[in-house]
Amino acid sequence: MSLLKKVSHKFALSEQGAKDFIKSCAACALADFVLMFPVVLLYSLVGDLMNGGVSESRPAFYIIGIAVCLLLIFVTSRIQYNACYLATYVESGVRRITLAEKLRKLPLSFFGKKDLSDLTSTIMADCSSLETAFSHYFPTLIGAVASTVFVAISLFFFNWKMALAALWVLPISFCVVLFSTKVQDALGRKQMAVKMACADGIQECLETVRDLKANNAEGEYLEGLDKKIKVVEKRAIFTELGTAVFVASAQMILKLGIATVALTGGVLLTGGKLDVLTFFMFLLVVSRMYDPMQEALQNLAAIIAANVQTERMNEILDHPVQRGETALTNKGCDIVFDHVGFAYNGEESVLKDVSFTARQGEVTALIGPSGGGKTTVSRLAARFWDLSKGRITIGGMDVSKTEPETLLSLFSIVFQDVTLFNNTIMENIRVGRKDASDEEILEAARYAHCDEFAEKLPETWNTMIGENGSELSGGERQRISIARAFLKDAPIILLDEATASLDVENETLIQSAISELIRDKTVMVIAHRMRTVADADKIVVLDGGCVAQQGSPQELQQQEGSFKHMVELQNKAAGWKL
Repeated sequence: MSLLKKVSHKFALSEQGAKDFIKSCAACALADFVLMFPVVLLYSLVGDLMNGGVSESRPAFYIIGIAVCLLLIFVTSRIQYNACYLATYVESGVRRITLAEKLRKLPLSFFGKKDLSDLTSTIMADCSSLETAFSHYFPTLIGAVASTVFVAISLFFFNWKMALAALWVLPISFCVVLFSTKVQDALGRKQMAVKMACADGIQECLETVRDLKANNAEGEYLEGLDKKIKVVEKRAIFTELGTAVFVASAQMILKLGIATVALTGGVLLTGGKLDVLTFFMFLLVVSRMYDPMQEALQNLAAIIAANVQTERMNEILDHPVQRGETALTNKGCDIVFDHVGFAYNGEESVLKDVSFTARQGEVTALIGPSGGGKTTVSRLAARFWDLSKGRITIGGMDVSKTEPETLLSLFSIVFQDVTLFNNTIMENIRVGRKDASDEEILEAARYAHCDEFAEKLPETWNTMIGENGSELSGGERQRISIARAFLKDAPIILLDEATASLDVENETLIQSAISELIRDKTVMVIAHRMRTVADADKIVVLDGGCVAQQGSPQELQQQEGSFKHMVELQNKAAGWKL
């Protein structure tokens, strides 16, 4: 693996980001090295003064030297700023976009292990932490170490004993901080865990505030949330203290170097083995050298702490994506499930041995008790997850070997849980097909009977509907979702309780419109109401992850089994009165 690839993977950087990182380290080393030039000038000036004074030609040399030093410091500082800060901010944006793009390509099985606040924290907070690390900590540390190594080697040419007296503290100080790696890593993980628990609690509170108010549970919930916030505060203090113990100890050891230089120099000076000028030069150099090293020790501790954020990003970036052919090879749109089995996260099986065919031009209804696997079947057909065993084909094309986005061009899906965006009604429907004209959107909306409520709103179709359609009723939100499916007009329709939030009158209207939408298409309907699937061409009864029954409604009505039992129960429920 090349150096660029190692750096890129180690720190979750793009290839260009890795190049910029190496450049920033070199720029910091150069800037630190240039800061030693004034010391050389001062050393020369003291030498002149001790040797009888400054000659007439020397002031010009010092004036030019000072000007050159200022110019070099300005130029290297400018290069350092551009390399460390501007490039890092660009890379931070690239990193966020890369993470978002990777999330878009990951299978839904990954999202089953993560919650929204965790992923949001990775893209926003973790990226921000690494932005600070790569602009302030990493380059400064590596630059300081590189320039210090160069200066340290140079010191041995003047006096090796004084060089040892000045440098012995450096490896010890760095080792003290490096030995804290495991401690900092453990503290960092615990701090991240309590931060995520707090973020989950805040998000949950915001999402469920209506239910909390309705059940007078606000006080109790907020009390628990307050405890989580206090735990985060305590954990942050404890983590900072754990880091400070090592950094402060290392910095104290570093300061001993000045004392050992003074003592060693004094002994050598009185013994006639060291001249005053060299002694003065060593005092100048070590005072200049230890300042960046103290900051470097803090930066090293911060870099060690950044490992947790890097690992969280690499967990996303290294996760395998669903791949496949980008060209559709299906002949027709018959969906065939052939002995399909599936388990979430490799644990308890949800589907065990499911086999059936949903034919093009027919409506195939999936029914059964909750948890029987109905929604899972529809998601597997669209490759939201990859199956554990068996095979699913669409028109003979293996679903597992087709690129997910290409495959989804065949599907129009109406989910049970509708997701809308804080935008206008028009733009929410346009999600179904981004290049659709306004006329096509309005036609699809009228098929879904969205005009009944949209044209009564203050700005009609351009009314903002709030976060996730908060300004609309459940039935209105569901009709927008159905309008999207009408607009996409794909050859395969998946309807997951598509009319669950509608009243009886609107349900009848929508079902009439859906009958137009599904003509000559493959349709899979998930439903609990028997009246919704009464006109289906085929019914597949799923129970316990297996196909309990399948056939036409008339055939299943004649058989003893789950379907007949469900029909009888719903008929009894229909006659129930208060």
